Amino acid sequence: MKNAVIGNNKQKANLIVLGAVPRLLYLLQQETSSTELRTECAVVLGSLAMGTENNVKSLLDCHIIPALLQGLLSPDLKFIEACLRCLRTIFISPVTPEDLLYTGPDHQTILFNHGAVQNIAHLLVSTSYKVRMQALKCFSVLAFENPQVSMTLVNVSVDGELLPQIFVKMLQRDKPIEMQLTSAKCLTSMCRAGAIRTDDSCIVLKTLPCLVRMCSKERLLEERVEGAETLAYLIETDVELQRIASITDHLIVMLADYFKYPSSVSAITDIKRLDHDLKHAHELRQAAFKLYASLGANDEDIRKKIIETENMMDRIVNGLSESSIKVRLAAVRCLHSLSRSVQQLRTSFQDHAVWKPLMKVLQNAPNEILVVASSTLCNLLLEFSPSKEPILESGAIELLCSLTQSENLALRVNGIWALMNMAFQAEQKIKSDILRGLSTEQLFQLLSDSDVNVLMKTLGLLRNLLSTRPHIDHIMSTHGKQIMQAVTLILEGEHNIEVKEQTLCILANIADGTTAKELIMTNDDILQKIKYYMSHSNAKLQLAAMFCISNLIWNEEEGSQERQDKLRDIGIVDILHKLSQSSDPNLCDKAKTALQQYLA
Repeated sequence: MKNAVIGNNKQKANLIVLGAVPRLLYLLQQETSSTELRTECAVVLGSLAMGTENNVKSLLDCHIIPALLQGLLSPDLKFIEACLRCLRTIFISPVTPEDLLYTGPDHQTILFNHGAVQNIAHLLVSTSYKVRMQALKCFSVLAFENPQVSMTLVNVSVDGELLPQIFVKMLQRDKPIEMQLTSAKCLTSMCRAGAIRTDDSCIVLKTLPCLVRMCSKERLLEERVEGAETLAYLIETDVELQRIASITDHLIVMLADYFKYPSSVSAITDIKRLDHDLKHAHELRQAAFKLYASLGANDEDIRKKIIETENMMDRIVNGLSESSIKVRLAAVRCLHSLSRSVQQLRTSFQDHAVWKPLMKVLQNAPNEILVVASSTLCNLLLEFSPSKEPILESGAIELLCSLTQSENLALRVNGIWALMNMAFQAEQKIKSDILRGLSTEQLFQLLSDSDVNVLMKTLGLLRNLLSTRPHIDHIMSTHGKQIMQAVTLILEGEHNIEVKEQTLCILANIADGTTAKELIMTNDDILQKIKYYMSHSNAKLQLAAMFCISNLIWNEEEGSQERQDKLRDIGIVDILHKLSQSSDPNLCDKAKTALQQYLA
């Protein structure tokens, strides 16, 4: 059997159809079988697994994995090796579910707790390159996004040398590329976990330049993908590393080349090469977008350089509508990073009508894309962004209102945040549309959200809706009762200073309305609350409460006399006298100005 199936897919399929797999597994698991027989069975199964994906599926359906794992407990090394080879072949196949073995942080931890680090470390100095390489790969996977493992690795030493030093040696230019890349990944994971400082010379002078080298034209497409993705992860949260990377080896220009695959057909005579290029083309684009996103995360000059790279905005716009979800996500990330720039929002983003494809992406995307796309939309809706008008016309209000009802917290925050930006200095029609789109029920839902971010952004939206007098009066005439109810609820609830301050500022805006004032003046409960906050221990809250009072007693306005008298009766003037003696200059000034209204 063994000789018949080696290298012959047809024979492999025949044997599987004839039911050889259950029989081979039976013999493999029989304690009474000789070790030679069990080993031969494992070898034949391994050969069957080398065939098509369907072969692997057939083996999995017969529960081959538990049988092979059981085989690892045998004392016989030859048999163990045959089982391991077969397991490796099966796990390399894309049809094998990874959760049958180990994936995820909890599994990294299981391996870690069973002494994986100590047992693998000494293999890094093995005389065999293959063994060194596999040990290095193990570490890169164990340490990935796992602070516990990364923190331990820093202090492990082999033959008197610490692991980071061993990794740095493996990064050197004379080492095989695979080794350079994998040790750079190990050091990257350790750096992101905080086990190595971002300004450590092994990161700045060794790891970062090595990863930039991996992005160059000389490297294979696979290496360029891995190099760019690892570099994106290394510099993602550190401004200084972003700056250093951006000026290393013309990286920004070098990445533009990632978009040029597959190269023009005439240049490709070889169909295999075309197939290879096509397969990697979207991976290259995804990697370039990710790295551009990291590079431009904080620095305005870097963003400018990225946008000025040839056809960059067109590439992002095309990326937003690609079929591959990974490319779409990376393109949105890149756009989000660049949308933090006021300058670019006014220029490039406008010239390329970026909002159109962005709104399209938001229509029915999976959550991970929605979160980044809606963050980008928040930036496009800032008051100085010329995209604001067309976005409104394309049905954004409805879309954002639906996001505020999402189960996903980040989406709720972004939906309400974008509405808040949209309402800033907006015309009355837009404000009314927002209130209609949200509905009072939903507004209350958001004001009682357990997440303080959602609450703050909702208050910010209310504050922006209630600005400029005619708007304040108009909104309070239609929604006054509900809004006053909401304000009362929040001032009575257990909330932090920022939340209460924002709520008092909303009250101050209402107090600035012409007819809206009456909703406060006729509400004794609210007046008592304002009075309470004027004497609060926190100066921010005292100031916010004073703004309410100032707006209510302002002299030039109709009915100010009656309002002044009522507020004097409830003891406000006494508090103002006290505050005019305050050591806080802001409070003192505000109180004196208010008292002058009484004297005028």
